[in-house]
Amino acid sequence: MSDVIGKFTRNVPDWRPRVAPVRLDEATPAQLDALQVTPSNTKVSDYVLTLAHDVETLKVRSPLFNAIMYDSGGMSRAERELSALAASMVNRCIYCAAVHAARHAQLAKDTTVTDELFAKGEDADLSPRDRAIFDLAFALAKTPSEATPEQMQALRDAGLDDAEIFDLILSSALFGWANRLMHILGDPVRKGSA
Repeated sequence: MSDVIGKFTRNVPDWRPRVAPVRLDEATPAQLDALQVTPSNTKVSDYVLTLAHDVETLKVRSPLFNAIMYDSGGMSRAERELSALAASMVNRCIYCAAVHAARHAQLAKDTTVTDELFAKGEDADLSPRDRAIFDLAFALAKTPSEATPEQMQALRDAGLDDAEIFDLILSSALFGWANRLMHILGDPVRKGSA
């Protein structure tokens, strides 16, 4: 029986890389420099250590990730996590979906939205604002050219301003790329089997 997880889950799985992560005790000075700014400024994950094989990309990627997901102003952190979750659901990135569902629930202090999304997918019962955010992020991740003016109007009708809409587009686009990296570089696996 495979230990790879194929269904969305609220429990954040482990991630098993297919490319050996850079070992910190063997990292070059350039790799160590690139690893200075991790996505959440916390533990350096195996994923980020794997990305350290390409120093120039990591040096650009991590500050970009931090700016899109953690900067002040614009859309709330929880709403950025909802956008990342929508993209991760489209791309079937089990690991990212679990991480961003957990972060959304933590920030919102409520699991209702993510429980609905995992149970009903696109048909989840969401508030008008969450619905507008989810729908545009989902459309951008699925087929960007099919995002509609009506979806943009729904965001404005739900009270999002231009800065918030821009944050939504950036976070969905970021996870279009991040999900693809996660898929090819490793697998979500049951805790303790990585």
